[in-house]
Amino acid sequence: MKFALFTTNLAGGGAEKALAKIGSGLAARGHEVDFIVCESAGDHAGKYAPPAGCGFHALSARAGHGWLGKRRLAWRLRRHLASHPHDLLVSTLPFADEVAALAGAPRHVCRIANTLSAEIARLPAAKAQRRSARYRKLYGARQLVAVSQGVANDMHSHFGIEAERMRVIGNPFDPAAIRLLAAELYPARPSEPYILHVGRFAAQKRHDLLLAAFAQAKLPHTLVLLTPPDARLAALISQTGLERRVTIADFQANPYPWMAGADLLVLCSDHEGLPNVLIEALACGTRVVSTDCPSGPREILGGELAQWLVPCNDAVALAAAMCAALAASKPAPDVVAVALAPYGADHALDAWEALAREHC
Repeated sequence: MKFALFTTNLAGGGAEKALAKIGSGLAARGHEVDFIVCESAGDHAGKYAPPAGCGFHALSARAGHGWLGKRRLAWRLRRHLASHPHDLLVSTLPFADEVAALAGAPRHVCRIANTLSAEIARLPAAKAQRRSARYRKLYGARQLVAVSQGVANDMHSHFGIEAERMRVIGNPFDPAAIRLLAAELYPARPSEPYILHVGRFAAQKRHDLLLAAFAQAKLPHTLVLLTPPDARLAALISQTGLERRVTIADFQANPYPWMAGADLLVLCSDHEGLPNVLIEALACGTRVVSTDCPSGPREILGGELAQWLVPCNDAVALAAAMCAALAASKPAPDVVAVALAPYGADHALDAWEALAREHC
């Protein structure tokens, strides 16, 4: 079968990383995969390599994101797809979804990778109303794939999407491959005990909450942030008085040695879709603590792992959970195996193949 996978760029976010994994996994199964991005350049473009085994095409060196820019990209996408026929086009992230919709692409499904109502809730009222109306129009008449049940529930309850037009396909993970990559030597990794956070500096990720909790916990650890240097983040660290205890280690294409070496990984977001880092850290045998945000953490951290979920925006609870997790044993292999079972690569790739067959 022929798959076309479409996103904005390879900037280094979780959605782009997951789509690249889907592409390389389908290609390894013998399918023809055309991986398409809106732009090949930009401030953050190119942090991930094009997925192995896939064709790769950039519609523009630097895409314009306004009204005219979207339509230029849609015209280029339409021309590209006309010469590269596909059985299924999968777009991910709202900008790419909108470009694909404007292109009138056939056999098109939108992969929803985040809890969109939570994103909208952060906006001023007038902007939130416009964004909500745009999403209702964009997604109201299309087939959707949600990365978690929480995301699917959100699309139904907040945007009125019928459940019959949605299915849940989690991101694909290969724990054995993750552990192999985790064994790579990384000279830059700290030698002293450290706590890890992986995620771009954005309001959603709540670095402010993480720093407040870390300061309260008074742990004998360094806090390592895998995110590109940012003057605003540096100022936030300075305001908290943690300059000597926090390391900004930049984006890492292979974060797994950092995860495997950490005593604890913390996710403190206000919202997610399906947070890859929790699954990846568990695969590395690392303790995790997470906010119980919409959506994904509660689906991943079930059973006895649910004790490491804390309320959103509660620095005291997060600090207490960090201390408790560090005092506890690492999760047992059988507990981790149960948590990871729904996210096996074969399970996800089988589902994408089944969806493509429906559209052929």
